Amino acid sequence: MEKLIVKIALKRFKNPESQIVHFVDNDEANAILNDLELYPHAYVLACLMDRQIKSERAWIIPYEIYRELNTFKFEDLEKIPLENLTDIFNRKKLHRFNDTMAEIFYYAIKDIRNKYKGDASNIWNNKPSSSSVVYRFLEFKGGGVKISTMAANILARQFRIPFSDYYSIDISPDVHIIRVMKRMGFVPQNANNDMVIYKARELYPEFPGIIDFSCWEIGRNWCKPKNPICSDCIVKDECERIY
Repeated sequence: MEKLIVKIALKRFKNPESQIVHFVDNDEANAILNDLELYPHAYVLACLMDRQIKSERAWIIPYEIYRELNTFKFEDLEKIPLENLTDIFNRKKLHRFNDTMAEIFYYAIKDIRNKYKGDASNIWNNKPSSSSVVYRFLEFKGGGVKISTMAANILARQFRIPFSDYYSIDISPDVHIIRVMKRMGFVPQNANNDMVIYKARELYPEFPGIIDFSCWEIGRNWCKPKNPICSDCIVKDECERIY
């Protein structure tokens, strides 16, 4: 019997609530990040920025670069030397690790040119397998497993990019998702990230990462670290409320 969290996730997957993915609280920035036809590289670069800072701050970085350069066309980004990018990152304090992330940004542009003919959408075009997409993100400098599965997950789940399968798209454990999985009783209180990932695979093997956003949303909106709002939670009827 499917768990409620899976049913909610499947319903959203089949009937998306919005055509726009709201990564940040900025309409112009979201427009760029959502434009996978003109700016697919913006999405890739934003994914690679999303580590060790709040996600909203990471996902706004391509837009901040756009404001600085007054362009985000790929052919224009290719012309920016690493020193210039490093200066922009540090001057605008874009990240917690500005020198490192400037390098990741710079080499991602090089990889998109060399491996994908300057078109980042070639990473996910032509209905590839989920493992292929995750692997392609892993090849980028700074593209660890968490970032790579997240990137593939958003493409499949929210952008509706067709893959030949979804088996290799795991959940990406963060503090909210881990807390929800523990409190719902899916994993024990001492569970590590691997246990959370494999429990998601058990819950819905065809697409383990499908519950990622729903768990994250529950953690952000209701299942708070202190004083959780259980009465309003969308999974209150099945939650074991283990604190």
